[in-house]
Amino acid sequence: MGKIITYKHANFQGYSKEFTSDTANLKNVEWNDCVSSVKVIGWPWVAYEHLNYTGHFVGPEMNDKITSLQVITENLHNPQIILYEHAHYQGKSMVIKEATNLGRGHDNDKISSHKVQRGVWLLCEHSDGSGFHYLAREHEHLPDYNAINFNDKLSFLCPFSLASIVAARLRFKGPLGYNE
Repeated sequence: MGKIITYKHANFQGYSKEFTSDTANLKNVEWNDCVSSVKVIGWPWVAYEHLNYTGHFVGPEMNDKITSLQVITENLHNPQIILYEHAHYQGKSMVIKEATNLGRGHDNDKISSHKVQRGVWLLCEHSDGSGFHYLAREHEHLPDYNAINFNDKLSFLCPFSLASIVAARLRFKGPLGYNE
């Protein structure tokens, strides 16, 4: 399954701590808000700003912001999500299998629920991938985006895939480290 090695200082320096499973609160292991670089081995991980896998996802500007860590174990091949125009899976529906910019069409800011059939999906508020983010996991059914304050705000979504992980590895050459 792999692991994530977290380091107190940039460029993999200083004290380090390894994790091999989800950690909802780094405070419980005396490691909250002190991570400045990471190495990922094997499965991809998501680092969150707040406990219980909430808040913003933390990327290359992670300096002392990580409070929880979650490993992605789902099969990332052949991703598929069904988006619905209205809450409780009502209204127009569309099956999405690849990165999609809703901002370029008629469905921008009109989605209110989803069902993830396969894979893991990153849902973004703005068409450039910025703003609020939500990680939708395999077999998750979210009947009402009001529950996450995201109703009629979805503009861009993309599946986690091996290709996107490789692209992220190339883009984040700074304090983020990745190994196979």
